[in-house]
Amino acid sequence: MRQLDLVVIVVYLIGIAWIGLRKAGRQKSAKDYFVGEGHMPWWTVSFSVVATETSVLTVISVPGGAYSGQGFGNVELALGYVIGRVVVATVLIPLYKRGGFVSAYQYLGDRFGLKLQGLASVTFVFTRLLAEGVRLFASAIPIKLLLDEFGVHASYRVIIIVITLITVVYTYLGGIKAVIWTDAIQMVLYLGGAVLAVAVLSAHVGGDGYARALDAGKFQLFDTDFDLAHILTSPFALPTAIIGGAIFAMASHGSDQLIVQRVLATRTLREGQKAMIASGVFVTIQFAAFSLVGALLWSYNQGKSFSELGLSSSDNLYPDFILHGLPVVVSGLLVAGILGAAMGSLSSALNSMSNSTVADIIHSFFRTTPSDEALLRLARWMTLVWATLMAVFACAFSASTGNVYLTGLTIAGYTYGALLGAFLLGRLVKRANEVDSIVAFLVTIGVMTYIVRGVKIDVTTGGTTVSQAIAAQWLVPIGVLITLFVGGVLSLFHRAPESAQGAAVDEEPGAGPDRLTSTAGRK
Repeated sequence: MRQLDLVVIVVYLIGIAWIGLRKAGRQKSAKDYFVGEGHMPWWTVSFSVVATETSVLTVISVPGGAYSGQGFGNVELALGYVIGRVVVATVLIPLYKRGGFVSAYQYLGDRFGLKLQGLASVTFVFTRLLAEGVRLFASAIPIKLLLDEFGVHASYRVIIIVITLITVVYTYLGGIKAVIWTDAIQMVLYLGGAVLAVAVLSAHVGGDGYARALDAGKFQLFDTDFDLAHILTSPFALPTAIIGGAIFAMASHGSDQLIVQRVLATRTLREGQKAMIASGVFVTIQFAAFSLVGALLWSYNQGKSFSELGLSSSDNLYPDFILHGLPVVVSGLLVAGILGAAMGSLSSALNSMSNSTVADIIHSFFRTTPSDEALLRLARWMTLVWATLMAVFACAFSASTGNVYLTGLTIAGYTYGALLGAFLLGRLVKRANEVDSIVAFLVTIGVMTYIVRGVKIDVTTGGTTVSQAIAAQWLVPIGVLITLFVGGVLSLFHRAPESAQGAAVDEEPGAGPDRLTSTAGRK
């Protein structure tokens, strides 16, 4: 009967590529390729934002975490993320939409100059290449386990190459429209799979199962341990989740082109703001659904440990239930949902990296502006280039050692503080000029590299003291403070520039020029 599951998966892979191309239509310009000429419905953009930030590891790790003691801690994290997105929707999105931008870093070009715009873009694409390469390989791990169960024995490299090839087909031809529509479908598929799993588990465990999980603390929402060392190192400590999480979301959703590009594809400023805030609500619902799966699996398995269940880690819990606890065809649909999570994040990364390369790097380092037809061809070629590099990196990583999940999490800590700090420096320190911003940006990345790699805090638990790294949510505010301090101090040693805010800030919504084709002559 496993053949039926394989049929479902194959039909899904073919169907998602076909739908993406049908929804995309024919791309006529680079702006259409990158932001869909600003005509995408807000709800599809919101779904795309959620799918973009959701990897396979999120789908399989949240249930395992809830099972093993995190409870609904991921929902607590999401509450902080919602606050951060509200700030982004209020403060940063108006800058981008009113400026007519297709890239977040074009604001930095208007405010400080093309050198910082190019530096920020190079930092983004390099960071995204590392992070998404690690994420792509990490996605192949559970997919390989699932395929082995189906009797399909493929190596990590084969899985990586197949996922990349299928994803690049609709991303290359369809641009952002194909990415957003397929993201929306993929989010509905894997979130619908969680809802289906909850329904099946609820039928198995009944009301008593819910009561047992509640008594065991599996529904605990807030971590109220206010020990300073715990707050600094645990991502689930209440201040870390709410305050640190809000600032982290400001960086990931306000200064990372991966997310900002989707919001720029909406019709109006108000729709862009709705898409951003709604994505936070959907992420909260998503975390709640997957956490509930984990809590009910605890009752379903009568609280047995992972070793007692024959599982090597918590990440095997949800895939094991999909394969052995659900009917044939249904399990195939949920495996397709896991594939969808991998393809959604990959397609978004490829299109945003191509966007930033063309809109920021090309315009920053080359004085002449190519024709629109040349820009569209370049955009597609850069999609292929980044897809190739990402697959090569992911394949190379498969031969190395180390915890790929932790590696992926720490990469953002190097650069997010500098990126968000540059935007805030432009808004808050009116005296700062391009030299101040570039020096502050580079100093922040250097200091954050030291903090991420070298700073540890001793935490005592159960009489045992261990050294732990600073929680990822605190890395962003630390980086922001460094950028603002360095840039602010440097700005005191020169006269304030004539126009500190840049033309884009004062424009009415929709009044900005097409910034992909009209940057010639800018400073």
